[in-house]
Amino acid sequence: MNNASKVSRTTIRTITLEEHFATPAFLNGPGARIKERLQAAQLLDQLCDLGERRLSDMDAAGIDVQVLSLTSPGVDQLDATEAVKLAHETNDILADAVRRHPSRFAGFATLPTASPETAADELDRMVREHGFKGAVINGHIRGRYLDDEFFWPILERAEALQVPLYLHPTPPPQSVIEASYVGNYTAEVTVWLATVAWGWHIETAIHTLRLILSGVFDRYPRLQLVIGHLGEALPFMLPRIDSKLPMAVTKLHRSIGAYLRENLHYTISGFNFTATFLDLFLEVGANRIMFSADYPFGSMSQARTFLDQLPVNPADKVRIAHGNAEGLLRL
Repeated sequence: MNNASKVSRTTIRTITLEEHFATPAFLNGPGARIKERLQAAQLLDQLCDLGERRLSDMDAAGIDVQVLSLTSPGVDQLDATEAVKLAHETNDILADAVRRHPSRFAGFATLPTASPETAADELDRMVREHGFKGAVINGHIRGRYLDDEFFWPILERAEALQVPLYLHPTPPPQSVIEASYVGNYTAEVTVWLATVAWGWHIETAIHTLRLILSGVFDRYPRLQLVIGHLGEALPFMLPRIDSKLPMAVTKLHRSIGAYLRENLHYTISGFNFTATFLDLFLEVGANRIMFSADYPFGSMSQARTFLDQLPVNPADKVRIAHGNAEGLLRL
């Protein structure tokens, strides 16, 4: 490590926002499908630890604070009764971890989205009683998307509480997988194509556009949304989207680009790719980008090295490393 890196590692505060954990109840329920894969990848112990091992990994990588959330698929594919029970239990476990390590951990709530009024109340409980910083929603809810007004009590409450919602990827609905991702290749290729290689990023981008086009941000103009992976391909397409979906067509109060620059925030979350970062940076500016590692699926050390080497001025690096997160989450 050169002297410049040593200085950076000791002087810049770092907050990461897409950092995952799991509980035994989750792994025996909605996470059962990924449990074997996590064990094979030797990630299960890291994912489940909310104490010394995680803190040791953070210290080794130069990470000061993790904002923790239940890993995908969360509880969003459960029926309402199951989702309410598991969300409440999961949030209490995370609240206990934050209480034990308040200077190192913060929390995003798990919400039983299948029951929107209950989800709104659970968000309220976790923010007001436990100091949580917002909530994570894992994509569609059994094939239904947040542009459906059925879910808008959650959005309304998030705006009232002045906390963001983090829209995290989840696999597309099975019908979409069968129509778009099954092809002349193995079933294993289909799984990766439909998820981490392509599909769930595009799914999140489409979900975001659906929210904008539904008028959510005209109804709730102070609502803030966070998406990861350097914008889920939206920055690359932003000029094209603006040109082909003008306000004359959408009937919205602002251009789509305005919503993407004023109601959305973006995390790095394991996308340690300089050219992709620069595209996002040029489209939305430094004030909308936040550091993230995607732990344990992404390396915190690699993320920290990427942050140290970002081709931006020192003030912008401070904003990305911690300043923007402090402002948005009131950390």
